[in-house]
Amino acid sequence: MYNEHHTRTRAPRQDLLILLHTFLTMPAPNVLILRAPGTNCDEETAFAFELAGAKVQRVHIYQLREDPKLLHRFQILVVPGGFSYGDDVAAGKILANQLSVFLGDAVHKFRDSEKLILGICNGFQVLLKAGLLVPPDEEGPVVTLTHNMSGKFEDRWVYLEVKGNKCPFLRGISRLYLPVAHGEGKFVCRKDWIRQGLIQAGQAVLIYVEADGSAADYPANPNGSQGDIAGVCDASGRVLGLMPHPERHVLPTQHPRWTREGLQAEGDGLQLFRNAVEFFR
Repeated sequence: MYNEHHTRTRAPRQDLLILLHTFLTMPAPNVLILRAPGTNCDEETAFAFELAGAKVQRVHIYQLREDPKLLHRFQILVVPGGFSYGDDVAAGKILANQLSVFLGDAVHKFRDSEKLILGICNGFQVLLKAGLLVPPDEEGPVVTLTHNMSGKFEDRWVYLEVKGNKCPFLRGISRLYLPVAHGEGKFVCRKDWIRQGLIQAGQAVLIYVEADGSAADYPANPNGSQGDIAGVCDASGRVLGLMPHPERHVLPTQHPRWTREGLQAEGDGLQLFRNAVEFFR
């Protein structure tokens, strides 16, 4: 009787230990950070993902164009911030054209295979203009990112509120405090009903707010985005684009007031990268 009882009570514990061991020993997801002429945030983004437990490789767009099958080795694709191709024509437009014209099939297959795509700042501009976040219709793009209402480059820290639970990158996050640094970050929809549709579909996942959580005015909304929208995801939730830089606030000492207010356990942006890693565990 003792042996039978002992076996019955021990088995669930053994199962739990097996599950825990499996989780802890699962291979870390591989992250491809896409580089291009003018990209300048790839190393910070690589550091953030490595800090979150991922394996990272920085790959130049020309290398990926030569061998699109490289994407098969990765679970997360990231287009980081910077000024790709000097933002000639429009911010992110040339790199967006390369993704859609030369790598469209490979990137769409990557997205449709339950993998994650992230675009930060210039990367957000790229994903949006490549149609990976909000597809165009027969008349062309329905949303874009254009010049800031202030008419100048905005470099400041902003408060963000997370809306809904559609996006796995933002799971368990309600508010963020992150820096922005851009000249073309104003989110604009062709028609107001398109913006309302994104909100109703749960795709407007990041909103600029004041420090107290109320509706944002300038400079809390640094670019004049319609609806105070700072980031959107695609219909699946697995493709995220945002203007603020989470990779620039992963360490507590990156907070602009840490010497006066004390150290947090970690920077606000780290959870976003950790969520992406844990999505594959």
